[in-house]
Amino acid sequence: KRAVKSLVSEFDVSSLTVIPVSATVGDNITERSSRMPWYKGDTILSCLENIDVSTNEKDIGFALPIQRVSRPDHTFRGFQGQIECGTIRKGDEIKVLPSGEKASVSQVLDAGKETDEAGKGEAVTLCLDREIDISRGCVIEKDCAALHTGNLFTATILWMDHGRLYAGENYILRIGTRRIPATILRIKHRIDVNTGDEIPADHVRMNEIAVCDISVSERIVFSRFEDIRGLGSFILIDRITHQTSACGTVQHPLRRGDNIFPYQMAVNRRLRENQKGQRAVTVWLTGLSGAGKSTIANALDERLFMEGRHTMTLDGDNVRKGLCNNLGFKEGDRIENIRRVAECAKLMNDAGIIVIASFVSPYARDRLQAREIIGTDNFIEVYVSTSLEECEKRDVKGLYGRARSGEIPNFTGITAPYEAPEHAEVTIATENRSVEECVDELLTEVRKKIELKPTEEKT
Repeated sequence: KRAVKSLVSEFDVSSLTVIPVSATVGDNITERSSRMPWYKGDTILSCLENIDVSTNEKDIGFALPIQRVSRPDHTFRGFQGQIECGTIRKGDEIKVLPSGEKASVSQVLDAGKETDEAGKGEAVTLCLDREIDISRGCVIEKDCAALHTGNLFTATILWMDHGRLYAGENYILRIGTRRIPATILRIKHRIDVNTGDEIPADHVRMNEIAVCDISVSERIVFSRFEDIRGLGSFILIDRITHQTSACGTVQHPLRRGDNIFPYQMAVNRRLRENQKGQRAVTVWLTGLSGAGKSTIANALDERLFMEGRHTMTLDGDNVRKGLCNNLGFKEGDRIENIRRVAECAKLMNDAGIIVIASFVSPYARDRLQAREIIGTDNFIEVYVSTSLEECEKRDVKGLYGRARSGEIPNFTGITAPYEAPEHAEVTIATENRSVEECVDELLTEVRKKIELKPTEEKT
């Protein structure tokens, strides 16, 4: 009991009850155990039935995350959800976040019946006195200083996935009624559950608790967990398996995201594409080391250049000599390597240039993140399908032999996994085929993407 009290003293808890139990035959679960005559306190069941779980709530204003927009016909438009805090009345002026638009409440409906007032925990429909843009994930608020609008925050998470969490990985974040892509920017530290100590960490394993900085792709509405639980708690969903990978609570927003305002250039991507007479795409070649990615990328670059196209090839080894020379080959470094390359390819696409990227990129979620950074319409995933046996035969650098002898750790295909694409736009089998045949096949698909449509040429 003393050890438990010592641990809990580091956290902000209202009460502590210690009950000795043995679940094997139910000692002190529902009835007090005759085998523990020294214990005179409650059983688990009695404690749960009688414990006071009420909270002393502060008056922090009104907040309603929108779950559904009800519009059965042109005469009615209502915004539905469960009130997270505060009260709302007919005639109140409200603000919609993140847009900041204002309106007045014309009707408050509870279970379809009009009411003058509604409060926390009630599921309601609000009608407004004018048409404004509101959709699922928006928040209607009134004098609620606890809400924050931004795309960066620090959170405490419980990692529940079998795989490890590394900085740079991308997930779907669900907070309130919003689902949005999110990236783990930084793992600040792990928390020792036995002592509460902060432990430096570059990854998080299953059932560990950690503090992380998280970025989302757009500005969202959220709150600290201690202020509004419904808008301060979230889950992270794996983009490939769709399983819940983590749950977490928001500690505080990161203000540096509020100071970034992308500048809209007069000469935009469309103008640059029209100038060059091509649509800018990224051709992303993935496959095992020795599969033929660099050879095919180089030959494709030559063919497009001879056709008068504006191209740039990004090759794995070349990029690691400069842009990514501070990264190794551990899983976390591989994730960051692909993220940097994807951001670089996007900038080149914005300049109207066709990018050919040749990278092992062994993890499916990293390739998915690259696709989303660059844009699905501008991304051509090419799986250079070559068997491991054939790759080893072609291995002029001797990398596979060194990996098998243990000289090179974390080598894809030997001591590190390769997740083959299941839905690549193009799959090229290279065995028993010439480079020209492989490039002809690839070029046919690339030409379909890079040709400007008549409507684009007039833009």
